[in-house]
Amino acid sequence: MFFASDNAGPVHPKVMERVIAANTDYAMPYGKDPIMDEVRDQIRQQFEAPEAEVYLVATGTAANALALACYTQPWQTIFCAKVAHIEEDECNAPEFYAGAAKLTLVETEDKMTPEALRRAIVARVAGDVHTPQRGPVSITQVTERGGVHSLEELRALTAVAKEYDLPVHMDGARFANALVALGCTPAEMTWKSGVDVVSFGGTKNGCMGVEAVVFFDPKKAWEFELRRKRGAHLFSKHRYLSAQMAGYLADGTWLETAKAANANAAHLAQGLRAAGAEFLHEPAANMIFARFPRAIHRKLHEAGARYYLWDGTLDGDDDEMVAARMVCDWSISREQIDQFLSHF
Repeated sequence: MFFASDNAGPVHPKVMERVIAANTDYAMPYGKDPIMDEVRDQIRQQFEAPEAEVYLVATGTAANALALACYTQPWQTIFCAKVAHIEEDECNAPEFYAGAAKLTLVETEDKMTPEALRRAIVARVAGDVHTPQRGPVSITQVTERGGVHSLEELRALTAVAKEYDLPVHMDGARFANALVALGCTPAEMTWKSGVDVVSFGGTKNGCMGVEAVVFFDPKKAWEFELRRKRGAHLFSKHRYLSAQMAGYLADGTWLETAKAANANAAHLAQGLRAAGAEFLHEPAANMIFARFPRAIHRKLHEAGARYYLWDGTLDGDDDEMVAARMVCDWSISREQIDQFLSHF
């Protein structure tokens, strides 16, 4: 009954098998391995972007921070949702790698809106030497509250960004979960919607630890290579990153795991709704925020369930409603979900 994070699940067998297969003989280091050539071709095909440049790093923080740094001058500010992952969970890494550039938080409870984004951009007066200059827009997809921007919403956001000549970054740590929720193609959710660079996540969806950074503007490639090396994120035994991503992409594994995770969350949400839980946000992918009595939280924790309490503790009135965040990964079984629900 482990719903704390999709980071905590096991590596998918197809990914692990590919890593083991790569663990033979010798291979050139630093991304010169032949598996990386395969990965690059696969991602270009998936994104319908033959000119895209593709790089691998081990963490989502590195992917986001290094990608944003390529589009941000130190005197600029990055526009992101108030609850964006780069604001809430990355310990100022984007600011650090971008030379102390600021984050400007767009007021929102979940998904960013074009109206709120425009207000934030306009508030940063371009050309005033005393204020941060306008920089890139970063969109989290899936959001930190479990929402998924529709294609129409993405295009509306990027249209505002392009109106002010600002590049757009997508934090896609849960890219596959958003993609299968929308039923669209990778191209439709990225460059066809105005996205310039995307962090294409693997770690949360069945990999051991690998994220791809995909630049649809190849002119940024060399700068990223320099920043990745200077930032100590260029792996010498790179083939183990390449092998993970190759196994992830092979035979649509990345889509299968995302569909499984989303379906698990839908099953959990259905059970929670039937039990009378209140939802803070409508579930859209594999993340759920729900509120139910503290007494049930105690029963679940005593039974070994693992998830995060969101706005309270286990101590207090049994009947008080306490919110929780629950995340489903690809591997959790329906039996485990039903076992969790049986405590309501």
